[in-house]
Amino acid sequence: MATRTSGGVDVVFEAPRWSERWVLEDGVTMPESDQHRLTCELLEDVLRTWVRRTARDARVFGNIALRWAEEHPRVGVDPDVCLVEPAPPDPEVRSVLTWVEGHRAPTVAAEVVSRDTARKDYQEGPAKYAASGTGELWIFDPDRRGRGVTGEPWVLQVWRRTRSGEFRREYAGDGPAYSESLGAWLVVTDDGTRLRVADDEGAERRWPTEAEAERARAEAERARAEAEKHRADALAAQVEALTAQVEALKGR
Repeated sequence: MATRTSGGVDVVFEAPRWSERWVLEDGVTMPESDQHRLTCELLEDVLRTWVRRTARDARVFGNIALRWAEEHPRVGVDPDVCLVEPAPPDPEVRSVLTWVEGHRAPTVAAEVVSRDTARKDYQEGPAKYAASGTGELWIFDPDRRGRGVTGEPWVLQVWRRTRSGEFRREYAGDGPAYSESLGAWLVVTDDGTRLRVADDEGAERRWPTEAEAERARAEAERARAEAEKHRADALAAQVEALTAQVEALKGR
């Protein structure tokens, strides 16, 4: 795995395939604040809406168990949000097990740092996702809770698997940051409390939530109906004018 800090140098090290520290305890969930859950739900909504809009064979999950070591099946991580493509064949899947046929490591995983997860997300998260085969990892730290040895805390980090197989931190800062996996930009919004996806760095073309997409469809339909009415009114006016001209000619 490799990391890079602004003005620094690459540090490459080997991540273990598994660790006793990575064992997931059945039935144990980390406490979440309302803001943490709302941030995750917004990102899930945006990604699910994009999947539906583009008709992709993909699924978006929240807090699903991701496990990659068949010989140590309790070793894993629970991404706050992840995009798995292609989607697992079972619509009721409860765990992504990368050694099972039809299960793939996430294309993208996202972790939203909280008071209780800051150390794990910063110090263990990249190694876990490197070992799991995940393509890209986003670490969003709106409250700057993380601490480490490479200049933390950062509002946003993007880690990406390179073609040579390294898991490298490609971005660390306040955002925006480019997601190569999505071909889009990650932008920090709502006074630094939310993470959104946009087609442009300036966030003028944000990917909508389902509610936003529905409002846009309704507005487009209203605009279409108004345009049709204007055309019908214009045609009626033309017919009326032609009728008046015909009547005038008959009266001569």
